Amino acid sequence: MITIPMKTRLFITAAFAATALTLSAQKSATITLHADQGKDIIPKEIYGQFAEHLGTCIYGGLWVGENSAIPNTQGYRTDVLNALKDLAVPVLRWPGGCFADEYHWMDGIGPKSQRPKMVNNNWGGTIEDNSFGTHEFLNLCELLKCEPYISANVGSGSVEEMAKWVEYMTSDGDSPLANLRRKNGRDKAWNVKYLGVGNESWGCGGSMRPEYYADLYRRYATYARNYDGNRLFKIASGASDYDYNWTEVLMDRVGHRMDGLSLHYYTVTGWSGSKGAATKFSTDDYYWTMGKCLEIEDVIKKHCAIMDKYDKDKRIALMLDEWGTWWDEEPGTVRGHLYQQNTLRDAFVASLSLDVFNRHTDRLKMANIAQIVNVLQSMILTNDKGGMVLTPTYHVFRMYKVHQDATYLPIDLQCEKREVRDGRVVPMVSATASKSKEGIVHISLSNIDAENAQEITINLGADLKATTASGEMLTAKNLEDHNTFERPDVVKPVPFKETKINKGVLKVKLPAKSIVTLVVR
Repeated sequence: MITIPMKTRLFITAAFAATALTLSAQKSATITLHADQGKDIIPKEIYGQFAEHLGTCIYGGLWVGENSAIPNTQGYRTDVLNALKDLAVPVLRWPGGCFADEYHWMDGIGPKSQRPKMVNNNWGGTIEDNSFGTHEFLNLCELLKCEPYISANVGSGSVEEMAKWVEYMTSDGDSPLANLRRKNGRDKAWNVKYLGVGNESWGCGGSMRPEYYADLYRRYATYARNYDGNRLFKIASGASDYDYNWTEVLMDRVGHRMDGLSLHYYTVTGWSGSKGAATKFSTDDYYWTMGKCLEIEDVIKKHCAIMDKYDKDKRIALMLDEWGTWWDEEPGTVRGHLYQQNTLRDAFVASLSLDVFNRHTDRLKMANIAQIVNVLQSMILTNDKGGMVLTPTYHVFRMYKVHQDATYLPIDLQCEKREVRDGRVVPMVSATASKSKEGIVHISLSNIDAENAQEITINLGADLKATTASGEMLTAKNLEDHNTFERPDVVKPVPFKETKINKGVLKVKLPAKSIVTLVVR
């Protein structure tokens, strides 16, 4: 028998304890990719955008006018235009939002010097000069090669006003409104697919009951005609997050008279008082945000279950046409303009949300993040000196654009979970996968864990004969890190090659708080 001195025994015990602690701190996850089971296409419109006349989203963000000292293309900021082209924006919603139900389109056509001004009562009382109107928006969509989504005024507008707007935009005939469009410089009608019949009619769009709005929708939609081969996809104003009764009433009373039903969901701490600073938060706040963000999946499932009762063939689409984070406005900015910064935390809200959306495209056919420039969880920030910043959320959308119109590949994911306040449980890994029309597989992975790296084992399956995997990674030193005009590249993608493939198994080493999109060949 060997006798070990007490001092040595204590050292060995401590060493074993340290080793056990190290091993328990190593995180891992397993994914099984079912490449042979892909059947649903991820509509590119899931990656849609939203531009409202709010703050500097339009003026100073998208539009500076032809005479601006800021470099522009036909009045659109050239830097912003090019950045959005690189994003492959599929659909753009306009002019609101709450602004839509106070917007009268006739004020935004004709010579700019003759367009009347209005007060933007919803957003800070700003004076709107209507220099950005129907022509400017639809021409922008043509430059971006994206589908326009028009939100029409039901709250304070008439049936006749909506009907004439549709005719003005889409008729190629010898009609009064088509001829007025020609007089204003546009000979050929635009292609306009998506028409929202009101916005948030339960709130800023008229404070209506669902029963009343259902009848109103039926009336307004009747007079939104199809002209000269342009077929409108008519979208009813739907519920706010947990209002399942609104969906029930509209499915019952409107049914197949609508092509789509909208839904709004914001990752927000509360609607009264402080929502928290965009750039100052704790790790606990971060995990709570992830939980609130992921709760959208349960909300989608419950609204879809109601829709399934009335529409088993899924002919009516669910349109999540407003979503994203909502924090306090940045100090020193104009009250009511909803200008907020955008950190790595926001990037995770984007990646996790898109992962959820990709799983539910049998019913969910569009999602529009709020908003495209300078408002809420924006893609881009600009200033009046010509500066432009791409946000962490922009980079996620660019990394994920490979999933647009690709075939969704189901996955099974096993990973550790973390319980956060309010009883939410957050998985530490999120993922989505797709196969492009060219047969290329893309896998997006998010390591939500703020402290620990993850080794992820992905079983690719026998059908996927892959030998290499590489891509891009988005991370930063701190969760609060963000890009500014002075330091625009604090959070940006970098090449990622921490992968190994052996006999159909892909191993990926993901650093803490990182997002990766891989090309698997």
